[in-house]
Amino acid sequence: MSTDILSIKDLQAKRENLVYMARSAEVAERYEDMCKIMKLLVQWDGTSLSADERNLLSVAYKNVIGMRRASCRTLKEYKNSEWLDKYKLLVEDELKDICKEILGLLQKTLIPDVKNEIKQVEMNLKGQEAKIMDLQEALVFYLKMTGDYHRYLAEIFTDDNENVEAAQSTYTAALDIAQKHLIPTHPIRLGLALNFSVCYYEILKDQPKACELAKGAFDAAISKLDSIDEASYKDSTLIMQLLRDNLTLWTTTDTNEDGEEDGTENAE
Repeated sequence: MSTDILSIKDLQAKRENLVYMARSAEVAERYEDMCKIMKLLVQWDGTSLSADERNLLSVAYKNVIGMRRASCRTLKEYKNSEWLDKYKLLVEDELKDICKEILGLLQKTLIPDVKNEIKQVEMNLKGQEAKIMDLQEALVFYLKMTGDYHRYLAEIFTDDNENVEAAQSTYTAALDIAQKHLIPTHPIRLGLALNFSVCYYEILKDQPKACELAKGAFDAAISKLDSIDEASYKDSTLIMQLLRDNLTLWTTTDTNEDGEEDGTENAE
């Protein structure tokens, strides 16, 4: 007999219980459970997510959606049949539901909340500069996630221009804020540039713009390489390597096996 994780006694009694169980679900690679827990954490009244909790949210949904994206790509390679077409639709519907769930959390709760926090802190700016930077980082993080999930929808549902436009506009808004508030070597800024450039190349079919964005981000980071702090060195340099790999790929071949930042947990 299966038991839903949310039915565990006293799980929802304290916020820290949810954080503990989300980490436990991650270790156990129970990402569906992890998504359920993180959804509750997002909806917890009166608190915003810490940087570590944002990463938990990203890891949970990234792994759940990653399996469906891989399944959709694999099923595309098989010869069509009535049964297979129905199965493809089933997997695509699962992917759509997951994307809609996380987009709902981002657009209805996380992004509005962090924007309100920024406004409140800006009204009393004295001594709040560090807080403002943390909130801007969170906003870029959430906007990047929003762009990512619209991109995932656009890559599967190729006739849906709404998701294409939403991905581009959200990535653009995130990049504008990142360039103002995050240093060029910041993992979130680099990961955003990487995924936005993949969007240009794969979804918007704009190779020159993809290369321009990837090269600009890579060159800006290289020029500030000595400013990378020890905590983010591994993540930043990994994403820089992916940017360089994509540039090589996009300027020498027509393959679409692009590297994207979604696969690295700590760089989110």
